[in-house]
Amino acid sequence: MDIEKCRALLCTLETGSLSAASEELGYTPSGISRMMASLEEETGFELLIRSRNGIKPTENCKKLLPIIREMVSLGDRYKQTADEIKGLVSGTVTVGNTYLSYYSWLARLIADFGRNYPNITVRIIEGTSSELITAIEEQRADFCIISHRPGDYDWIHLKNDEMVAWVPPNHKLAAGKTFPLKAVTKEPFIEIFPGQETDNSLMFASNHIKPNTKYVSLDSAVAYSMVEAGLGISTANAIVSDALNGDVNVLPLDPPQIVDIGVAIPREKNLSPAAKHFVDFAKKSI
Repeated sequence: MDIEKCRALLCTLETGSLSAASEELGYTPSGISRMMASLEEETGFELLIRSRNGIKPTENCKKLLPIIREMVSLGDRYKQTADEIKGLVSGTVTVGNTYLSYYSWLARLIADFGRNYPNITVRIIEGTSSELITAIEEQRADFCIISHRPGDYDWIHLKNDEMVAWVPPNHKLAAGKTFPLKAVTKEPFIEIFPGQETDNSLMFASNHIKPNTKYVSLDSAVAYSMVEAGLGISTANAIVSDALNGDVNVLPLDPPQIVDIGVAIPREKNLSPAAKHFVDFAKKSI
């Protein structure tokens, strides 16, 4: 089976469209379409569901995806190892990040790395910690800054981060030294990334708390502005608060809620040569 066709399939599913995949991989949309048709013919059944909402995998395709990802990963490692034997260092490294505060450090790290390894491309993705740990496990990412999640990967601790409450300045609890966590069950609450596994949702689940959700947001900065406008309260990582400015009281939670933030890396046996170079380089900076 052609590795490039498999790569095109994964990219199509990741981007949700043939045109986006063609742009990322350097093919024409018709070229990607022919590759998908050829792959479906080789496989013997349909792999993609096409709709106005984008492209999704069929149930049969979902069963093959772990194997396809492994094939693409092995193909990349084969090429990069062959290049190293020839004295070349090339490849692509995918770096994930959850927290805005770490982008400046990542940018400097990638710039320094690029000067030392000019033939290695670094690709940056973002998402929640749970989304990025899934990317690590599915071999779609090589180095992710996240809060700790269960899983089979290597972990580099960066810091212990405190969960905090965002409170409007005129709120009756705004003047306190801490914010009682149980108050989220009564006060109007602004939920960030509803329906997703986040540090917020895990915190509430572990404390057996159901917030009084009145508003939802898919962006932390938007939720922060909603708190500033007096619509309600919210909770977030302190490191998220550090990257935002506004008229919002940021209070530690009572009882304290601590999150382990660090770098998730695939086990060394699963690292491509390019990813290993990046991880080794990053460890010196860390």
